[in-house]
Amino acid sequence: QVQLTESGGGLVQAGGSLRLSCAASGSISSIYLMGWHRQAPGKQRELVAYITSSGGVTNYADSVKGRFTISRDGAKNTVYLQMNSLKPEDTAVYYCRAIKNGDNYWGQGTQVTVSS
Repeated sequence: QVQLTESGGGLVQAGGSLRLSCAASGSISSIYLMGWHRQAPGKQRELVAYITSSGGVTNYADSVKGRFTISRDGAKNTVYLQMNSLKPEDTAVYYCRAIKNGDNYWGQGTQVTVSS
């Protein structure tokens, strides 16, 4: 019922920046929050950041706090993740997530690679 499409991943040098975008489509009126998770090979998927649809309350993983900023554009039904001061440890597939009526929806993922 909800489709999520990520974009903006790529290859950057350590210390560089990327901005990820996630566009939601379909039945989006009851989405509670949107956010980002990431998963590196051999590791479990972990929360990066989220933002609530009402009120814009945000939460960040300790590992990205102060470097990443999540924001949303209600008119475009899009959430962004501005990633600054990137580190090799940030290398992962980043997945957009939305919660609606207690159900999780996931995007296809976008690869972020940070070289040293």
